[in-house]
Amino acid sequence: MSLRLSTVILPYRRWNEGSREAWQRAEQLGFHTAYTYDHLSWRTFRDGPWFGAVPTLTAAAAVTERMRLGTLVTSPNFRHPVTLAKDLISLDDVSDGRVTLGIGAGGTGFDATALGQEPWTPRERADRFGEFVPLLDRLLTEDSVSYEGDFYSAHEARNIPGCVQRPRLPFAVAATGPRGLKLAARYGQGWVTTGDPRLFENGTSEQSVQAIRGQVERLADACAAIGREAAGIDKILLTGFTPDRSRPLESLGAFVDFAGRHQELGFTDIVIHWPVPDYADFAADEKIFEQIAMEAPTQLR
Repeated sequence: MSLRLSTVILPYRRWNEGSREAWQRAEQLGFHTAYTYDHLSWRTFRDGPWFGAVPTLTAAAAVTERMRLGTLVTSPNFRHPVTLAKDLISLDDVSDGRVTLGIGAGGTGFDATALGQEPWTPRERADRFGEFVPLLDRLLTEDSVSYEGDFYSAHEARNIPGCVQRPRLPFAVAATGPRGLKLAARYGQGWVTTGDPRLFENGTSEQSVQAIRGQVERLADACAAIGREAAGIDKILLTGFTPDRSRPLESLGAFVDFAGRHQELGFTDIVIHWPVPDYADFAADEKIFEQIAMEAPTQLR
């Protein structure tokens, strides 16, 4: 199977001041999927413009035709399954069935406290995620859902007519721990990793590949435990967070080498960040970026 190449477009520009053109250009370049971050704010962008993921993707759906669209990733930090399901069904309808939901347990950034709550511990995030994903699965596949859980409730929540994609739009579950990988195995049409964050500062490329190999193996074990073939799950690497940082985008050859090493691990999708001027890790040369988009997939078949 050919390796698919996708991109992430950060929602920091006004729609009519460069954002619209980026989404349209992404489709012209042949990206399989264009994602955006689902945060209320993110890192150093906190004190500048930052727009909502669902409205941005809805606008992108209206100005593109073929390319898939999605989030990397949505989390329980500020989302509730009932309201999220309604937004996703609407977005899937507007896009004519082109939406993938990247979903994860969330972290400790600005989103974790924006609603006034104390940041959850890793265990608390895992507990909530373990309830969030199955409930969202039900909300997107059943006409009416009632549920009382430890963290979330739904009372006769109606979601008619459901998703364009059947039985629902696909989930790409971001996970590296045992509980998250079990959710990916049971509910995911895709699995997402950014590598091992412990290696980001001082690790090597070789150490990163070995760590990711271990993640792939643990995903396979989680699938085997429920009688599912891991080969049936898309394996998605979101780049920019391994020790390689932005080096794979320095040339076509560097990217093909990087992507090829991960393709050998079983990855089906590599996601690269749309160039962000003046942001060191994502400030790729636009000409090289476009060359990678147009030529790398052919070299990775």
